[in-house]
Amino acid sequence: MIKAITFDFWDTLVKDDSDEPKRAALGLGSKAETRLQLLAGEVRQYHPQIGLEQIRAAFEHANERFRHHWKIEHFTPTVATRLQEAYVFLKIDLTPGFDEVVREIEEMEVKIPPDFAPGIHATLATLAQDYRPGLISDAIHTPGRGLRQILENEGLWPYFRHAVFSDEAGASKPAPLVFEQAAAGLGVSLDQIVHVGDRESNDIAGPLAAGMAAILYTGVIDRGSENTQATAICRDYAELPALIKHISGSS
Repeated sequence: MIKAITFDFWDTLVKDDSDEPKRAALGLGSKAETRLQLLAGEVRQYHPQIGLEQIRAAFEHANERFRHHWKIEHFTPTVATRLQEAYVFLKIDLTPGFDEVVREIEEMEVKIPPDFAPGIHATLATLAQDYRPGLISDAIHTPGRGLRQILENEGLWPYFRHAVFSDEAGASKPAPLVFEQAAAGLGVSLDQIVHVGDRESNDIAGPLAAGMAAILYTGVIDRGSENTQATAICRDYAELPALIKHISGSS
């Protein structure tokens, strides 16, 4: 019997990069370019001899190291740790405004948040009456505290009984640890949880290997539902309560 539902965040609760048009409307650059500019401005203030292309190469090196840790080793270094890789690449010490650059990057998506997936507000309100909602999210640039704030600002945070963020957990999906922490925090066993997310490797294969049920959500983006191993596919959040009820009755 299903007692709890855990959700992914990006492209499940919210539309990833839906904040980019909002930034453009405000005359702001893309998030990626703004992050590079923040780093370059800080470095060149104290090391004017370092060219922009050198800093761009250092920035890409830091991002590539992050992707390796995330995709291969299944943990997500903090923004500070990521940017420190750029300083090592440039062979310079951290500059005085380093912490401020980190803060600006971490709060970028809090200040200008992404759009939420259609129907998620009503669906969470419905599900919370019968199940324990939880959250399992990898933290890429916005840390767990920022994701909490985005949900709080939207009025959705009170629905969640427990949240596992990769920067706080020390592991990222599909590592078993994050699912085990979610089960412990929600006070249920792994086989009493169904996870909802958009990525096959992280949100389907990971939960299934941990003994959970898994629903592939395609309402924001369909990453290959024709080949999914998911317990079920949800294309619209209006369908989710019935899908979970069916899975619960079958378990």
